Amino acid sequence: MGSVLLLSQILCLLFFHSHFQPSLSSSNFSSPLLLCPADQSLALLQFKNSFSMMSSSPSECYQPKTVVWTEGTDCCSWDGVTCNMKTGHVIGLDLRCSMLHGTLHSSSTLFFLHHLQKLDLSYNDLNGSAKLSRLASLDLSYNNLMLEPISFNKLAQNLTQLRELNLYGVNMSLVEPSSFMNLSSSLTSLQLQYCGLQGELPFSLGKLQQLEQQFSGSVTWVSQPNKFTGQILNQFSNLTQLIRLDLSDNKFDGKILSSLENLEKLDVLELSSNNFSGKIPNSLFNLTQLTRLFLSDNKFYGQISSSIGNLEKLLSLTLSFNDFTGEIPNGLFNLTQLSWLDLSNNTFDGQISSSLVNLEKLNYLTLSFNNFTGEIPDGFFNFTQLRWLDLSNNRFHGEISSSLGSLEKLNILQLSFNNFSGKIPNSLFNLTQLGLLDLSNNRLIGLPSQMNRLSGLDELLLSDNQLIGPIPSQISRLSRLNILDLSNNLLNGTIPSSLFSMPSLMFLSLHNNHFSGRISPFLSNSLQYIDFNHNKLYGQIPPSVFKLQNLRALLLSSNDKLTGNISSVICKLKCLEILDLSNNGFSGFIPQCLGNFSDNLSVLNLGVNNFQGNIPSVYSEGNYLRYLNFNGNQLRGVIPPSVINCVNLEFLDLGNNMIDDTFPSFLEMLPNLEVIILRSNKLHGSLKGPIANDSFSKLKIFDLSDNSLSGPLPTGYFNNFKAMMSVDQEMDYMTARNPPTPYVYSVTMTWKGSQIEFTKILIALTILDLSCNKFTGKIPESLGKLKSLKQLNLSHNSLIGYIQPSLGNLTNLESLDLSSNMLAGRIPQQLVDLTFLAVLNLSYNQLEGSIPQGKQFDTFEHGSYEGNLRLCGLPLKVKCNNGEGQQLPPSNSEKEDSMFEEGFGWKAVAMGYGCGFVFGVSMGYVVFRTRKPAWFVKMVERGGHQNTKRLRRKNAPRNGGRRH
Repeated sequence: MGSVLLLSQILCLLFFHSHFQPSLSSSNFSSPLLLCPADQSLALLQFKNSFSMMSSSPSECYQPKTVVWTEGTDCCSWDGVTCNMKTGHVIGLDLRCSMLHGTLHSSSTLFFLHHLQKLDLSYNDLNGSAKLSRLASLDLSYNNLMLEPISFNKLAQNLTQLRELNLYGVNMSLVEPSSFMNLSSSLTSLQLQYCGLQGELPFSLGKLQQLEQQFSGSVTWVSQPNKFTGQILNQFSNLTQLIRLDLSDNKFDGKILSSLENLEKLDVLELSSNNFSGKIPNSLFNLTQLTRLFLSDNKFYGQISSSIGNLEKLLSLTLSFNDFTGEIPNGLFNLTQLSWLDLSNNTFDGQISSSLVNLEKLNYLTLSFNNFTGEIPDGFFNFTQLRWLDLSNNRFHGEISSSLGSLEKLNILQLSFNNFSGKIPNSLFNLTQLGLLDLSNNRLIGLPSQMNRLSGLDELLLSDNQLIGPIPSQISRLSRLNILDLSNNLLNGTIPSSLFSMPSLMFLSLHNNHFSGRISPFLSNSLQYIDFNHNKLYGQIPPSVFKLQNLRALLLSSNDKLTGNISSVICKLKCLEILDLSNNGFSGFIPQCLGNFSDNLSVLNLGVNNFQGNIPSVYSEGNYLRYLNFNGNQLRGVIPPSVINCVNLEFLDLGNNMIDDTFPSFLEMLPNLEVIILRSNKLHGSLKGPIANDSFSKLKIFDLSDNSLSGPLPTGYFNNFKAMMSVDQEMDYMTARNPPTPYVYSVTMTWKGSQIEFTKILIALTILDLSCNKFTGKIPESLGKLKSLKQLNLSHNSLIGYIQPSLGNLTNLESLDLSSNMLAGRIPQQLVDLTFLAVLNLSYNQLEGSIPQGKQFDTFEHGSYEGNLRLCGLPLKVKCNNGEGQQLPPSNSEKEDSMFEEGFGWKAVAMGYGCGFVFGVSMGYVVFRTRKPAWFVKMVERGGHQNTKRLRRKNAPRNGGRRH
């Protein structure tokens, strides 16, 4: 009565020990006499008739059992009914998969079956409560029930003979954990996974001394975990009969109690996904009956004691996602029964001991995301039962051993993000059961032609190596291949047309190579992701591309010689999520349908081509566009107001066109905008200020430079730039993460006086550029609130007044350009505290007085100050008298220098200390454009993977599972 229907399926499995059913008939028991009492037969028929039949059933169900129940026949012979052979009483009812739909009322005739001991109502659609006092086993798992406190208390009080209780997935979010004190002390099994319970565990659980199994954890695919908090109770040490203890996926904290060693019969201990901390106590390794130990995803640290070798019966050991250090303890190599070993995502180091070969029964081994070094020992590859081997994201080096070919059962091989070198050994192609081969991000050379021998291969990942030469045509014989990634290598020649006929290929990435020639026609419709960015392809896009109905991403940027018009037929690709044709020679008009042909489109990048005409004018409501880039074309007209429908838009770049419009204030209504670039157009008029108080709150890059905007600076907008006010040190990149693979945003803009293409944009990068306009008035004090700014450029306007001392609050500023205005007064001493300032340009104003000295100001040259006739002091040649004094007229040579340099912009140099970001951005640009030096690529990529490793934990296989 206190239960409500939540979902459409019920899974409830009830188990009953044989000593509770001494003489049971099977469901197909037959007798010439009617063994079943008439009242119980009638009760069953009425129970059946109280429900309707579901219109559809789960895939596990084939035929409802109640269909064959008919009046006048022996109910003991009915499908799903079990009777006592002596008395005829119904003692078991298995109605699993009977397609029953409705409410189980408290007045149901089911409750007339007073001798019922076993009940299975799984895979139905029921809601209600039960009052079956003789039940010894009750399983309501995977049900649609919501147990309210009153209902649970009645359940606990009435089922006094209960020995097994499984409430897995039942919504008990309103039930207090203290209610468990009413449970039967006879319980031997209690399962509470994903019930929505929260708070501290009650001390009363310690009285359940018959308990053999307790589960209060979860399985990752269930929707509602528990939120138990606090530390493990000492009372658990009283549960000496406990065989399995699962407290995973909660919020327990503190250290593991040494008193757990009292649980001598414990077979399984699962404490994963909590907040436990500290070192693992040696007493835990006295639980010699353990066969499975899962401690992953906590905050454990320190070295693992060699006494772990006491757990000689251990079959599965998972210690991933912690902070364990040091070498693998020698005692671990005594665990010769291990079949599953996961030490990933820690900081283990040292070389792999040859003693690892003792674990010859291993079928799953992952040591990824650690600091292991050295070469892999030869004996390492004698694990004849091994099916999964992951050594990725370490510091292994040397050649890949040819003995790898002995792992004939291997299905997964991941060696990525190491320093392996040399050729891929031919013996590898003996691994005919291999489904995934990932050798990416190493220093491997050559691309063997024997790849076709890996007939079962689903994924081949060889990106970021030093592979040279053409793609062997034999690769196209891998008929099961879904994913082929050869990006960031030195491959050349034409792209084999046979690749476009592979029947199962869905993902094809060849970017950053030296492929040339035309793109061949696509003959297979399976492709979903095509990335040919940064090659030397030429010609037009083959029309067959527009017939790939499953295509989700098409990336052809930076080929330079791809030409022709873009046909409106492209709008037939309704599944398209990424379209990047930037940095090519495409021309003509942009198809107007691109604005509304697909609600799935997330990235549209047509920048740096020769498109003309107007921007597509219609953007449909509910679209998913995040990145829109038309920069560097010849587009005219206005910015279409329908852009307001792009409520998910994060990046807008319409710069370097011929757009003739006022500032599009309707952009304020886009709540997720982080980048607005409208530079080098024909924008005019004033910025009138915000319509809403929270407009542009996420904005990090705002570039309106080189237009004809006028009026005062938009102080109202500055007050809304919340993202520029909070310092974000996250070393990650702006990315659209929802498409088939993450799409990293790129942008071309002025950075410290130079035009730079950022192929990746750091989240921490914040820029305000309003230069080369007609803004007037004073610099507002509110600019000093934008503390995360890296670059501020207000140059080449008509600003007056003083330089605001509040600019000294911009402690992350690396570039400040206020040149070519009419600013007066002294240079604020507060600017000296800008210790990251690498570039300063105050030239061609009306500043006066002495130039501040110290810190970064000692690194700036005279070009930072020229054109201010009343300034004195270093680095200018004009000396200050009496600490300041009368200014001397400039020499003829200085006048000539000034005249020569005027009109060429400022030329201050980035020098001094505290310029880490300068180094990062500069090297990032060099690396990602030229892909050199390799050591820096390794450092950046490895660091990025280590910083994000905890984001991957939900994708990692757990507790003996796998992700493929």
